[in-house]
Order: sequence, then structure tokens, then C-alpha cells
Amino acid sequence: MATQNNSNNTQNQDFINIQDLFYLCLEKWKWIALSVVVCLGLAAAYILHSEPQYTRTASLLIKNEDKGKSINAAIDGFTDLGLFKNSTNANNEKNILTSRDVMREVIHRLDLQTNYKAPGLFHKVTVYGDSLPIKMNFIGLGENESAACKIEFSKDGNFTLSKFEKNYESKKGEVNGKINSIVETPIGKIAVISTPQFDKTDITTLHITRSSISGAITTYSARFTVGLSDSKSDIINLSYMDVSTRRADDILTNHIIVYNEEWVKDKNTIAVSISQFINERLVIIESELGNVDENIATFKSENKIPNLETTSNLYVRQATETENTVRQLSYQMEMANYIRDFLMGDSSRLQMLPASLGIENSVLSQQITLYNQQLMERYKLVASSSDKNPLVKQQDASLEAMRGALLHSIDNEIIALKAQIRTQQNFGDRVSSQIASSPKQAEHLLSIERQQKVKEALYLYLLQKREENELSQAFTAYNTRIVTQPGGIFMPSKPKKKQIALLAFVFGLAFPIGIIYLKEMMNTTIRGRKDIEELTIPLIGEIPLHGKEKTTFFKHKMEDEKRLVVQESCRDLVNEAFRVLRTNLEFITAKDKEQKVVVVTSFNPGSGKSFISMNMAVSLAIKQKRVLVIDGDMRHASASAYINSPKQGLSDYLGGYIDDWKTAIWHSDKYDTLYVLPVGTIPPNPTELLVGDRFVKVIETARADYDYIIVDCPPIEMFADTQIIEKTADRTVFVVRVGMFEKSMIPDLETIYKEQKYKNMSLILNGTITHDRRYGYRYGYHYGYGYGYEDHYGHPSKKQPFYKRWFS
Repeated sequence: MATQNNSNNTQNQDFINIQDLFYLCLEKWKWIALSVVVCLGLAAAYILHSEPQYTRTASLLIKNEDKGKSINAAIDGFTDLGLFKNSTNANNEKNILTSRDVMREVIHRLDLQTNYKAPGLFHKVTVYGDSLPIKMNFIGLGENESAACKIEFSKDGNFTLSKFEKNYESKKGEVNGKINSIVETPIGKIAVISTPQFDKTDITTLHITRSSISGAITTYSARFTVGLSDSKSDIINLSYMDVSTRRADDILTNHIIVYNEEWVKDKNTIAVSISQFINERLVIIESELGNVDENIATFKSENKIPNLETTSNLYVRQATETENTVRQLSYQMEMANYIRDFLMGDSSRLQMLPASLGIENSVLSQQITLYNQQLMERYKLVASSSDKNPLVKQQDASLEAMRGALLHSIDNEIIALKAQIRTQQNFGDRVSSQIASSPKQAEHLLSIERQQKVKEALYLYLLQKREENELSQAFTAYNTRIVTQPGGIFMPSKPKKKQIALLAFVFGLAFPIGIIYLKEMMNTTIRGRKDIEELTIPLIGEIPLHGKEKTTFFKHKMEDEKRLVVQESCRDLVNEAFRVLRTNLEFITAKDKEQKVVVVTSFNPGSGKSFISMNMAVSLAIKQKRVLVIDGDMRHASASAYINSPKQGLSDYLGGYIDDWKTAIWHSDKYDTLYVLPVGTIPPNPTELLVGDRFVKVIETARADYDYIIVDCPPIEMFADTQIIEKTADRTVFVVRVGMFEKSMIPDLETIYKEQKYKNMSLILNGTITHDRRYGYRYGYHYGYGYGYEDHYGHPSKKQPFYKRWFS
């Protein structure tokens, strides 16, 4: 359970609150300001070097024929052909407007494959339309090839071509020539033609780029957008973004024109198919009609039959109604057979069916109309995709099913017509047999004349429908109406200066702040007092970071100076911290006056043991306490460095080179009660020297002469010296340095304390950043007056940071 609590506390300590992050950022305000300035500068450079782009728009109304009359009231009478009953879907038309085929045609009409740019102050400027002084034609260059070059020309008509490039490969060379001529270049023949603006413009240099057709389609299609006003509307909004407003308007205008032309072409496809069908049937019927006329003339000549009108006056009155009925039924059956043969033919599977050509069956006429509509939708899908499109295959399956249903309906219609014809013929035969003087001749002649009349009526009907079909093509109108002409405002859509500047400003702030935040979050060392709150080891003091400051954006470091910072009558933050440490040390040793020997050690080298030992001794000496500092770290002699490292010391006594260790003691001139026993000569075997009796004698002798004996020891994890020295000590002080001691080692420190491996352990937190630097999320120790902004004489410092003056 304790482990879980420690884990939760560690996680909570890993987070930084907003206020502390704010002060951490204020410390790096110069770096943040520099980041903002750099980002804003880059944004300004991007804006200046970006060619402004403008958005132009247009609106189209798609006429939906299902919601009203046909396209033109003048041809409403021709709707029985089935040519004007196809409904228009706005979503389908939107997809057709964005098709690559339409854009390809627009590019060809406006010659958009070739792009002209003139040098500008910050960026190249696109030249188009009336402002273009010359035009270039890359002769022999394929549609899928690209090229580029630079032209410099003068008013006298001379020009120079250079910087050639073909299919993204540079070509060396320079070509001179005259305007309105063809020159041979490393990328092929090029024709340079002047425009009416040649003598009116100041442009003398152009960079010409000729894109491949596929690249041009992709480029221009990416800037072209089509959308519906809403889901229920038939109004389509067109939008195009370009660096040239004139070119954008031209593209939108020509896009609408090409779309309308393609739509009319699609609509006329049905009429052309019907016209072809009618012409074929007329040729056949004309031949059959000629044969029938010849048979009548031959029959009359051979049988010497008088005028047919005189001969048939006897039965016409009675048989007229019957003949008319049979003729109409025969005509309907003939047309049904024609349509059935047309459906059965393999070559006509993807051709339109003639609608309402004399068939009075309304159900069958409706089926033919639906079939033509379905086939037209397939044409549109194939035009915008390919035959392999899954939607096209689905349409083919649907059409095949509809063809089967049509054949079944036509077969039923033919059976019904045959039955009616037989009935009427039987009735007519009975009437004719009663009035014919020569029944066999009359019957044969009547049969031939009946065929003649049927074919003659069918021939005249098809002639009429052919004329109607031609007329319908002439009256075909566009299915769109322009609601809003291409145009728009002349304010650039891109680059969006305010947004870019705001984004640059935000990024300039966020980037350094993010690094500061990540740096703090990735810091695995302790940052202040709060990180060690869960320890049960007594904390007797916090020593703020002191020394020569080294600050960069990524690192803030104070280099410890080998000098005594504690001074009498000084009120700065460090002195106040050592006074608190002195008071706490006196308090914990007050119960037992014999607890004189204090061992100062740590886990890590560089924790500041020697600095704390020496300055703590000075603080005690200021109160007239007799203090002896023993430099027990005989490998580095860090404490000895504070007194210029005398040549004789503890190691010389322990090694037997001097007989009296007191002769090696250094006595302070400034503080009468401060003494230091240095290391002296650095020994090769410090651990063996400490094991002997001589070090114990030093401690026992010093107990009688000094109020406090402070032993500066090496780190416990690296050497065994501290364990040996600790046996003679009364109290152990562990120094934990902020920014150096890993949080993962806190449980190890707690274990050492609980297992009492060292006598009377207590803790000193060293290197806390004071309130002015906000280190450790306000965990630092806040002493003194003004939180450390006093000099060594207790006066307020003039080096107080600006944000402290603002926010304090």
C-alpha cells in the first residue's frame, strides 16, 4: 500500500502546474521573444514570396424535366418519340462537371498547358491574357511531355532562349532568334509569336513552363471545386482558385460551355440512333412497297380485271370498317416484329429503342421509355469512367433484365395482335365472299391491295417521324441556366496573412514553451523539497544554488566556487540558509552535548558536500563554536581546496609521515574558532589508512578540543571510506543535490535510514533554485528579504529580473 502511495505521489510530482510553467517561461523570455521574432519573420518571408491567389465563383441551375414541362414548349408535341423524357440528376451532373475529359477540353481551348511568369520583387508573377507580350508554341512536343525555358527579348524583336528543360532534365545551350520565327533548340523546335501587347508592355523576361496534359489536368482540377447549394437544391456552385482572376473567369466560363456542348451531344445521341433506325426501315419498306405494286399490276394484266375501284364498289361499303381494323392491327404487329428483331440483334444491344412507333400498348411503350433512360445513364457513366466500372456492370445487368422483360411483353403483344387479325379477317372474308362475283380473284387481289395499303401507311408514318426527329435535334436546348456569372472579389484568398501571422506567433510561443515543458517533464532528478516529502529522514536544511551562473535555453547551471560564502552580518539568501541549517543542527544535538562528530556524505559525487561542510563550519564558528573540519575524502581533497590544499595533512599522519596530526591543522585568520585538517598528500590507499587506529585517535582527541567535528566523506556507493569513518561519528548528514539526485534512488535512501546503517541520519537539500529562478516548481527554500535579491551587505540587488519587478 505504501509502495502504491509512493508511486502516486511520484506521478503527481511529475506534473507541472500552469503558474510554475509561467515563471519558468519568464526566465527564458529572451529565447521565447527570439523564437516569436524568427517565426514572424519566416511568416512574413513566406507571405512576400507567395503569389496571391484569388477565388472566383459561378452558379448553375440544372433544369430537372421531371418537375415541369419539356425543354421547349414548341416541341412538346413530339414527346411520343421518347427523346425528351430523360430526367436530370444534379448529383450526376456535378460529377460530370468535375470529370477530367471536360477539364482536358478547357485546357486545349485556352492553351493552359503553357504557363508564363515574369520576374517580380519577391516572387515570379503569372502573366496571362491581354498582358502577355508573346506566345510560344513547342512544336513536336507530345501531350505527355513537359518542357521549360527562359526568354529574354527586346523591343527590336530579338530574343534569347536559355535554361532549357525537357521532362524535368536540364539541357545546356543558348539560342538567339527573331520574334515571329521558329528556332531549333535543345528541346525541339519553338515558335515565338508576338501578341498585340508586345509594344505596350514593359516585360522583357519570361519564364515559360509547358506541362504535360495529364499534369495540367491534375493541377487545374485540384483548384476546381463543384458543390450543391444544399441537398434538395438543383443549383450547382462552381469555384476556381488561381493567381490570375482573368484566367479563373475564363476557366469557369469555358467549363460551363464545354459541359453544355457535351450535354447536347449526349442528348442528340438518341436522336441519331432513331434516325439511323428509321432510314434503315424506309429502305426495306420502299423495296417491299415496289414489289407489291408490281404484283398488283401483273395480276390485273394476266386476269384482265377492270378498274379495281369499279370492281370493289360492291363490297367496300360493307368491308371498309373491317379492312381498316385489320390494317391498323397489321401495322401494329409489323412494328412489334421490327422492335423484336431489333432487340434480338447482338449489334443493337447498346442502341436506343424507338419509342411509341405505332404501338398502342401503353405498358410496352412505358417499358421502352424506361429502357432508353437506363441506357442513357449507362452512356454517362462510361463517359466519366470506363466499361470496367462496377456501376457500369451493374447497369449492364439491369439492362439485360429489362431486355428480357421487353421481349416477353412484345411476344405477348404479337400473339394478341395475331388473334385479333384472324378474327377480323374471318369476318371480312365472310362479307367478301357474299359480294364477289369471282371469289378467288377478288380474295387474292384484296390480299395484295391490303399489303400495299399497310406498307404505304407505314412508309408515310416513318417519313413523318424522320422529319420530327430532325426537328427535335434542331430544337435541343441546354439543360442549364447560369444563375451567377463567373466573378468574385479581388481580395486574395491565399496566402491568408492574418492566419499565417497568428499561426507563426502561436508557434513561436508554443515551440520554446513546449521544449521547456518537455524538458521539465523528462527531468528524472529531484527538483525541490516537494520531491522528498515522503521521506521520513529529518530534513535539517535547504541550501540554495550558489556560484557562477551559466544559462542557455536548454540548460541552467551554477558552477560551484571553491570559496566560503558564509559571512558575518551578511543577509543574502545563502547566509540565511546556513543560519537555518546551523540552528537545526544545534537543535538536534542539544539533548546530547557529546554528539560532536558529524559525517557529511552523499550518494553522488558533486553533490556539494565539501561546500556545505566548510560553510556550515564557518556558520558555527561565527557563533564562537570551536569547529574542526576534517577532509575525509582523501581521493579528491575537495575541502582542502578551500584552504589552497596544504602539503601536509590527515593522510601524512595516518601514513606515519608526521607524528602529531595537530601540526597539520589549518587555522583561519578571519574566524578564530575555525580549524581545518586537510588531506595533505593524496595517498594511493586511503581505505587502508582509515582502517588503522590512528584515525580513531584523531577523533577521540578532537572530541575534547572542539565543539563540532565535521568530517567531509566521499560518496557511499563508490567507496568504503564513509562506512569506516562513520563508526567513529555521532551523526550522519546526507547531502542530496537538486538536479543530480535521481528520483529512483529515493527508496534506497529511505531503506538506508530505516535499516539504520548510519547513525542518526539527517538530510540536507542542496542546490535548490531560489524563488527568482522558480526551480523545482516552487519547492525551493525561500529565505531572506526579497527572496535572495540582496547583496552580501543585505541591500536589495539591482539585478532583479524585470518579470520579478512586474509580477512580485
